[in-house]
Amino acid sequence: MEDMPQQLIVRRWTRHPRCVGLARTELQQALCRWGLGVIEDSALLILSELVTNAVVHARVPRERQIETRFERENKGVRIEVHDASDEQPILCPQTADSEGGRGLTLVEAMADEWAVSKRNGPGKVVWAVLRLPG
Repeated sequence: MEDMPQQLIVRRWTRHPRCVGLARTELQQALCRWGLGVIEDSALLILSELVTNAVVHARVPRERQIETRFERENKGVRIEVHDASDEQPILCPQTADSEGGRGLTLVEAMADEWAVSKRNGPGKVVWAVLRLPG
């Protein structure tokens, strides 16, 4: 009997820009194991935006870590990024002149669902669900 691939992957990362790439690699490998390669580009972009927001905007002591959770769902994947900051992310209105602040706009456009939720302990979880087309 073949082993079932792990359906939930939880990792903790230091709040450093390099963790974005490391988390992307972890998600990419999981999507491959789960047969979800068709949504890989969108999932990796969503993850990059959420982790980058946690690294750049979470106003917490440097030693606090970021946690990622990738969960295989029936028709896709749930991506969660946990941080210890209570500060809520803001979906910024965009103009042609905007130089930044597009991250959550991209997440909203690409994800089937996304939101910010409370978590056990200090801070929040920003999550997104991405489903297979059709």
